Amino acid sequence: MPVCPVDAFYEGENFLVIHPDICIDCGLCVPECPVEAIFQDTQLPEDQTHYLKINADLAEIWPNITELKPAPEDADKWIDVENKLPLLVE
Repeated sequence: MPVCPVDAFYEGENFLVIHPDICIDCGLCVPECPVEAIFQDTQLPEDQTHYLKINADLAEIWPNITELKPAPEDADKWIDVENKLPLLVE
């Protein structure tokens, strides 16, 4: 996985967020996401625009990720799960 040129990723208990004000829209992370959950803000589907605020808010309180980590052991079981937002642990 290419290294993000800025430290824009933040980690919660069961979600990752990208700080939209820190992200430089380089796009390096988009093809690396195995579940296609990352979009550049100019490509963000209309029904997902509410995630910009969620990402910005949670990035202010969650710890910054500065090193590449392996995927969680249970990552594969979540790939096809829809509507994960109610499962978000803030």
